[in-house]
Amino acid sequence: MAASKKQKDTSAYDALNAALKNGVLKNLYVFHGEERYLLERTLETIRKMLVSGDAAAFNHRRLNGAGLTIDTLEAAVDTLPAFAERTLVEVSDYDLFKAGEQDKERLIGLISDLPDYVCLLFVYDVMEFKLDGRLKLTAALKEHAELVEFHLQEQGRLVKWIGKHCADGGKSIDTSTAEYLAFVTGGLMTALNEEIEKLCFYTEGTSITRADIDAIVSPALDAVSYQLTDAVVSGDFNRAASVMTDLLTMREAPHKLMYSIAMRLRQLLAARVSLDNALGTKEFMSIAGIKFEFQARGLLSAARRVGLAECARFVSLSAETALRLNSGGSGEASAQLTDLLIRLAACRENVRAC
Repeated sequence: MAASKKQKDTSAYDALNAALKNGVLKNLYVFHGEERYLLERTLETIRKMLVSGDAAAFNHRRLNGAGLTIDTLEAAVDTLPAFAERTLVEVSDYDLFKAGEQDKERLIGLISDLPDYVCLLFVYDVMEFKLDGRLKLTAALKEHAELVEFHLQEQGRLVKWIGKHCADGGKSIDTSTAEYLAFVTGGLMTALNEEIEKLCFYTEGTSITRADIDAIVSPALDAVSYQLTDAVVSGDFNRAASVMTDLLTMREAPHKLMYSIAMRLRQLLAARVSLDNALGTKEFMSIAGIKFEFQARGLLSAARRVGLAECARFVSLSAETALRLNSGGSGEASAQLTDLLIRLAACRENVRAC
């Protein structure tokens, strides 16, 4: 079962938004997190605020973290702005904590005494940003930098955002349909933005419907694996086979497909345990690592139709398949995933066959 998640801390993000509205930015920021849409929009706002106009090329420096030296970083930070108040230095995917000891000391000195005219941004995209509490550099970052994580938006804000963007495209969408669209796309705003543009262009009516979404939107992997779980639990094995075909044609790595399927089955088990222990929806979401309430509702509904023993066996079967995939044995990945579906179906049809 997935570990419970801590409450998201949005205080740094909220403080950054307030700073942007007031036009007053600090000298040092670290941007990271899975919601790339918000991160990129924030970067665009900062660029317009600090380095727009004719002198932008002189005052905006972008450095790639791969192979970046402290000398290069220091030179960028120390360069005075031309015909502007500040310079902007963006550093992408720089592994701060893998620097040598001497370089770490130089980094500490650099971030502890930045010039007033510079705004230094460390931005993490491909590379994960994770603090190492054992190091003095971490203490320096906590003291001098604003560490801003861009979380997935909570459900209410996301639904409102979807409604606004649909309205901007000349279409309306009700709350339940907006939730469904977020579910199908995985809830990331970058994917949502692209799919909303498609929906607003191709939808014939004034209101976007679930049928429009099913016809136009490319579903995320997690959404398809949810559909597979629901089809198995419902005993609709023709639909389950169709969904498995969809999964296999998504051109995702087999191990990624297996992980997604196994996670859904583990969450189904968590839902069944939550029901048996009279836990609330929020408690279940915390236990299972569920992002949105509409996802939780679907899993809880499915769990009401299956017993605890079956759920546990589903998880066991997925673990056995994952082990075979990881060991590289027992044939092609597609055959192993298909075999998993057959075994899940047999288990669902006859609990004793599990």
